[in-house]
Amino acid sequence: MTERRIAVVLKGYPRLSETFIAQEILALERCGLPLEIWSLRRPTDRFHHPMHAQIRAPVSYLPEYLHTAPLRVLRGVLAALRRPRLPALLALFARDFRRDPTASRLRRFGQALVLARELPAAIGHIHVHFLHTPASVARYAAVLTGRGWSFSAHAKDIWTTPDWELTEKLHDARWGVTCTRDGQRRLDRLAPGRTLLAYHGLDLGRFPPAPDRNDRRDGTDPAAPLRLLCVGRLVAKKGHDDLIAALAGLPATLHWRLDLIGGGELRDALEADVRDRDLAGRVSFRGALAQPEVIAAMRAADLFVLPTKPGPGGDRDGLPNVLMEAASQALPILATAFGGTPEFIADEVHGVLVQPGEPAALIAALIRLAGDPDLRLRLGAAARARLVEDFSEERAVSLIAGRLRGSAGAGASALDSAPEGSPCAS
Repeated sequence: MTERRIAVVLKGYPRLSETFIAQEILALERCGLPLEIWSLRRPTDRFHHPMHAQIRAPVSYLPEYLHTAPLRVLRGVLAALRRPRLPALLALFARDFRRDPTASRLRRFGQALVLARELPAAIGHIHVHFLHTPASVARYAAVLTGRGWSFSAHAKDIWTTPDWELTEKLHDARWGVTCTRDGQRRLDRLAPGRTLLAYHGLDLGRFPPAPDRNDRRDGTDPAAPLRLLCVGRLVAKKGHDDLIAALAGLPATLHWRLDLIGGGELRDALEADVRDRDLAGRVSFRGALAQPEVIAAMRAADLFVLPTKPGPGGDRDGLPNVLMEAASQALPILATAFGGTPEFIADEVHGVLVQPGEPAALIAALIRLAGDPDLRLRLGAAARARLVEDFSEERAVSLIAGRLRGSAGAGASALDSAPEGSPCAS
């Protein structure tokens, strides 16, 4: 019997900010699932994570803009004209386009025609990450080719996609997962029971043991400032502006340094804010970095800060993977009680949580944590214990692998080949 493969549709690949997707793909391959990656965009990051090099799945890129690949698009159109399901696709697209008459919608339709033509016959199922534009491409291609499709929903896609579109996609997909209860509640309000919960977790085997954190830095010695770290794309929902405002409000007697890791559209504005507040000598913008460098920064830091909050248009984070990465190194965490963060961090147990969008609350928490190294040590150890006990990747991988295996019609072969004790074996 020909092995049935699974097409994984992504908005862009590889991406430094999407370690959770690369980790999942790598784990599914280790379960024996044969995957192919189809990306709507080519990579723009200068670096890749080491795990990207470990992924064996072939990668194909759809034309991001249709006019750049007219022959591929024309071949997709001609192939679609010969398919019996074209009328169903045209009816679906017409309904969507009436409610969303945009160039982006036309582009997704064209990408779907290319995908439908170029998918190998061995592809038995389509799985897509993100319920917004990538899911439109996957859904259209699935309708045209008669394949089933499923989804992993994450953050922005859940909160910024219109209700009508989410509802229809949730009902059309065979199944789906999301990575926070916060997101699951939103999707269940639109289509009850259609979305399963699967926390990303971490593959702890990729991370070094936590370092010794008995350092007593408290910010009183200018020669040994408190080392703060924030990792996240420089976009509004990460709350960097609140962090900078809070740092500017700290007493002059508290000595600190901040490393900001991540790139994004707000870098120029944030750098200007830092200069205007006379903090340029204490805040370092390090740009986007590969995971080994991020982990090295976490091992050297005294406190991890991530003040996420609502972004424009309802955009918001799910459960940021960097929180779990910080916990892997027993790095104490100061974050906001927003999105999926409280599902991992209980306030005063695994970290300190403040309300989003409140720099004054960040100031108070920073002063308190700086002056109490014992509290930081306790919180960091508790966060690591929480990660190890409840947020390893095995549970999610087992759920998703089982669903994909059944959807692709792979039978038991991949399961039978999984190593004993692996998250794929049962």
